[in-house]
Amino acid sequence: MKKIILSAFALSALTIGAQAAEKNPDALVTHTEMGYIQTDGNTKTKAFNLDANVKKAWGKHQASLKLDGQYGSADDAEVKNKYLIELNYDYSFTQVLAFNYLAGYKSDRYAGFAYQAYTGPGLKLQAIKNDAHNLALSGNILYSSDESYAQPRDTNNYSGYRAELVYGWQMLKNLKFTQEASLRGDFEDSSNYFAHSKTAFAAKISDIFSAGVSYKLDYVNKPLAAKTTDSTFTFNLIMDY
Repeated sequence: MKKIILSAFALSALTIGAQAAEKNPDALVTHTEMGYIQTDGNTKTKAFNLDANVKKAWGKHQASLKLDGQYGSADDAEVKNKYLIELNYDYSFTQVLAFNYLAGYKSDRYAGFAYQAYTGPGLKLQAIKNDAHNLALSGNILYSSDESYAQPRDTNNYSGYRAELVYGWQMLKNLKFTQEASLRGDFEDSSNYFAHSKTAFAAKISDIFSAGVSYKLDYVNKPLAAKTTDSTFTFNLIMDY
């Protein structure tokens, strides 16, 4: 939880100091979604989520950092504690094709994983890019390492892959729809794979702030815990700068 909160403050600080992307194509660009719910009474619950992206381009190069964290408790007992950090580097060959290198780290205590780490090269295709629609496809070959949360720790190292789709649709001047979907798996064990989906709508309040809703699904085909699917529905305050 402390890691998530500290990251939120760090990314918010970057937002304050960033320049607008419209003025400079190589500017630092940030996108931060934050939500918090607390209830008291017969049942005490707390839920916090952070979804943030920071991007910086220079010439044909671009680096991006993604942070996705969720924490929840009920009657002072922790019920959710997960976070994901991904770092991407892109080198553009053309306006539609780029080399990509991905490094990721995920921790999800209640799915049974102390951590899941993965890294490897790939390609990214900018299939559609215009005023209304934006579609990017990517594929990577990965070296992955998954460690169970139970004692004694059991580590599974394997060669695998990840395929990802990111789609954005500017439905109206002040309303945007986004869809992200990814599949990460094991070359040798086809039953060992992980799927992620995020569906979101964002409505502009001002040049910087938006109000949004999102629905996330995390699917584990060979879970270490009881459930295969974890879903999260959130209302968020969004900052773009």
